[in-house]
Formats: sequence, C-alpha cells, structure tokens
Amino acid sequence: MRIDGGFVVAMVVLGSCLARGQEAGAAKPNVVAKHAIVLHAARLLDVAAGKIVTPGEVLVEGERIVAAGSSVEHPAGAEVIDLGDMTLMPGLIDAHVHLFLHPGAEDLQTVEESVPERTIIATLAAKADLMAGFTAERDMGTEGAGSADTAVMRAIDDGLIPGPRLRISGNAVDILGGHEDANKYNPAQHVLSNADYANSADEIVAVIREQHKQGSTFVKMYETGPDSEPTPEQQQGKPAVGGDPEFWAFHSPYQYTEAQLKAGVEEAARLGMNVGVHAQGEPGTLYAAEAGVASIDHATQLSDETMRLMKEKHIPAVPTFTIFEYFAEHSTGAAAEREHAMLEYKIHEFKRQVAAGIPMAVGSDVGPFPHGTQAKEFELMVRYGMTPAAVLQADYLNGARILRWQGEIGELKAGYYADVVAVPGNPLEDITAVERVEFVMKGGVVYRQRVGSSQ
Repeated sequence: MRIDGGFVVAMVVLGSCLARGQEAGAAKPNVVAKHAIVLHAARLLDVAAGKIVTPGEVLVEGERIVAAGSSVEHPAGAEVIDLGDMTLMPGLIDAHVHLFLHPGAEDLQTVEESVPERTIIATLAAKADLMAGFTAERDMGTEGAGSADTAVMRAIDDGLIPGPRLRISGNAVDILGGHEDANKYNPAQHVLSNADYANSADEIVAVIREQHKQGSTFVKMYETGPDSEPTPEQQQGKPAVGGDPEFWAFHSPYQYTEAQLKAGVEEAARLGMNVGVHAQGEPGTLYAAEAGVASIDHATQLSDETMRLMKEKHIPAVPTFTIFEYFAEHSTGAAAEREHAMLEYKIHEFKRQVAAGIPMAVGSDVGPFPHGTQAKEFELMVRYGMTPAAVLQADYLNGARILRWQGEIGELKAGYYADVVAVPGNPLEDITAVERVEFVMKGGVVYRQRVGSSQ
C-alpha cells in the first residue's frame, strides 16, 4: 500500500513545531546535539537493582549514553541540564499500542475513515505517546490500514516527525470469521476484515512473508476471539461469576492450533522477527505458550500448565488493564455489567499469575482510549498485586526483550540509546509519578522540558 506522505509529514511537522514552541528549553526538533549533554537530577532509577541512586546524572554524546550514576564526567563544553527534584529514568516502553485507533466506535472508524486520514491520526498519536514519555512502542496491528504503519515508522526514523521507536506488524493475522473479521455486517456489502486472512499453516507463512515485504518488523496474530462467549448461565441473566472458582464462566474460543502458531513463530524467526499474540483464555493461551511466542497479550485466563511453560520459556504476559478499565467505565447497560465482570475476573486471575511468578511486560492497548494517557497501566498493575519496582522492571527489561532492543533500551547504561525521561518524586514509592513525565529525551534529542535549566 502506498499513500501520499507529503501532506501527512507537512501537517505533523507544523503541529510539532507549534507545540514545541510552548515547551520551555526544548531543543530543535529531531537534531542530535553535537556537544555532550549532562542530565542532572535529585534521583536516578537503577532498573536492574530496583533501587534509587542519589543524586543522578547521565552523560550523553550523540544518540547514546556514555555514563550514568550518582555522578559522571562533565566534559569541557558540555551542556548541563539540571532537572532539580526529579528522578531520571529510561524512556517508558508500551508493548501494546494501536496508533491507528482513537476513541469512538472502533469498527466504524476502520470502515468510515480513509487510510490517509487514519495515517494522519496515527502520526499525532505517536507524538502524544512520545510526549508522555514513551520512547519505544510495539504497534499491535493497524486494524485494516495495512502497511501504513511502515510510513509512520520510517518518517519517525528519518526524523521527519516526532514519535517513539516502533516495532510494527501491519495488519494482524486472523482466520476467516475470526476476531477482527467484519462478522456483524451485511455479507452482501463485502466489508473487509481489519486483519489479514490465514486459515492454515501455509497461509500463515505466506501472509507473514507479504507483511515483511511491506515493512513489518514483528507479527501480530489473533489466537482467541471473540474475547469471551456468553455461557448458558449468562444468557439466562445469571451472574457471570460462578462454577469453577478459578475460571468462573469465562470462555474464549481458540483460532489456531499449536502447530499453526509454531509455523508462524518459525517463519517470523527466519525473517529476524517474533510473534505477539492476542490470547485471552484457554486453550488458546496454552497453544501460544507451547508454540513459543514472544508474548501473550491480555492473558486473562492462564492454566497452571500455561504458566509453567511461560516461566520456563520466559514468555511475558501483557495484561492491558487500562483498556479493560476504560471499557468498564465507559459502557452502559448490559455492556457495562459485562465489562465490569470481565475486569473483576481479570483482576482475580492476575493475582494468581503474580503469585505464580510468571514474567510480565507493560502494554496498555491504547487507541480506543486517548493516546498519551496510557501510563495508568503502571498504576493498575501495582494496584492489583505487583510492586512498583517489579512493574518498572517488567516494563523496561521484558519490554526491551519483546521489542528486540535488549541491550539498547530499558536501562540507563553506557552504550544504550539516550532515551531518558524525568518524573517528579520517587516512582518506587509512588508509581503514579510515571503519569507526570516532565522531561523527554529520545536518542539524544530533547523533545520535552518543562522543568530545570540548561547551562
């Protein structure tokens, strides 16, 4: 798919310049400083140790970190940015976003809005996420916009527009009549699926090859769908909670067998990519773990065997609490009751997963709710059972691995990309600090600075 990117780029660069004019002390857009920069703040997060270093400093040269710790060398001519009573942290990672979605009826926007229009919206979403401190993201499907995310990723990489480092999948991979197919529409209208069809192992391989040709850097597959089916009890108006105390009345049909998923995993690996799956419940979550996917997203229902395999193979769950809470709070009537029941069930199961010690990563499913607000995911994961240190390590260490940037992002260490944010207070004591990012640097470029001073 090709679109005229000139108008997109012009509009976004104009918006970027106007917005950046309101940021105190912000550097020139998309220009890496030729001189060394020293970031100084009251605190620095040591991700691996899960502790705070006081004070904190980071030495940046070009797009990389040269040194980080309580003090660093101040080379002659270095610019010193004093951020005051802040905590320096690596740029945040969101392992599950949808840049091509916005609040509103998801199925209608993918039908009514053109791909060029949705691409413009995606560039604005990317900027909003970056300004909120997210310097790396995995876009989990364009929802019918095909490979338009390739244009967004390349524009960001080329410095034409502001946005996070991206891993992109193009459309997700789905079966005929599956999770993102246009199942409720009049068949005579031939409404297109929001995903790419693949109904066998051979078709999965063919679709992955085509998507890679168009620029994808990982594979998104739907392993379950619909998210849950009403049980006979629910259809009779009885409470959703009942029966097995661990699994209640939850049911989510699988779409691909373990062998089919494995074919996708192996083909993705051949191309230097990995596979993230939308998988809500059993047995689909088990098949995903057996196939060795990179992550199980949503992961609402995991059996003991699935959790054992996830620990053994280090496959993180990506809970996406924020989208569940958003739907619960913004639905009405019977839909609201269902969404609240789903959220309660998810909380119940998440606590089991935390107790089992499975790997976690942080992904919000932002898109159906406003971009730039997804840092609440950290708050919810703490609220429902994890410590702030554990959530931050899940985000940075497992998130970097899922995005295949381990050793380059997720820590403030020499040789890593200079992706740095600053937040007020101590995030290990108050995780909501990550929702109040005051400073954003990506690759040595300052995109946001509302505190501190430069010398």
